Amino acid sequence: MKVPAQEISQDRKRIEKDRAKKVFALLKKNYPEAKIALDFNTPFELLVATILSAQCTDARVNIVTPDLFRKYPTLKSFAEADRRELEKDIKSTGFFRQKAKAVMNCSRAIVEKFGGEVPRTMEELLTLDGVGRKTANVLLGNAFGVPGIAVDTHVRRLAQRLGFSKTDDPTKIEFDLMGLFPKNNWTTLNHLLMSHGRKICIARAPKCEECILNELCPSAFSFSSGKSRNPVEKKKGKKSEN
Repeated sequence: MKVPAQEISQDRKRIEKDRAKKVFALLKKNYPEAKIALDFNTPFELLVATILSAQCTDARVNIVTPDLFRKYPTLKSFAEADRRELEKDIKSTGFFRQKAKAVMNCSRAIVEKFGGEVPRTMEELLTLDGVGRKTANVLLGNAFGVPGIAVDTHVRRLAQRLGFSKTDDPTKIEFDLMGLFPKNNWTTLNHLLMSHGRKICIARAPKCEECILNELCPSAFSFSSGKSRNPVEKKKGKKSEN
């Protein structure tokens, strides 16, 4: 008797959720202290740091922000900053002109439209200059305790290699992962995937022999000469690392 396609689909989904649960448990055991790498004291500081982290390492951002936040301690001070001077202050993070513009525009919008408080919803955050779903999810999860999955280069790469997503679109990857992992684990999942991506599942030469997930990963040991067999990665080529 032929099994209905819907039942097969449900069975596959249950299998994938079970695998996702095992992956999460192993990562959690291996990285018990995993947390956001950016240093911040307030939601606005995290917003600025996250904007600066685009195409830049978190370590570099953490070098820049202490002096930056001493020089510009309030939203108003960022909003009224001299554009060229701010560009100079953040130059080492790269793309400094676009980032300075985004930080200043965000500051003005938060002061003028949100009463000086960083908004706490995805919809409102997305109205700010330089803020996409990744940045919004970083804010929501780490500043406000609202679960979210921020798809950066590490999350994208691991989601593909682990077979949790077949797309290269960050928003689709986000929703694929949301469908596999419980909501209360979303923010922690971010930190775990980023930690594992930085230490083991690196882009050009993943350390599959050392990986705690190699028995659960469909891409394990499928890399040669630093190149992935993942068709999505081959099509897109190299990406910068955080």
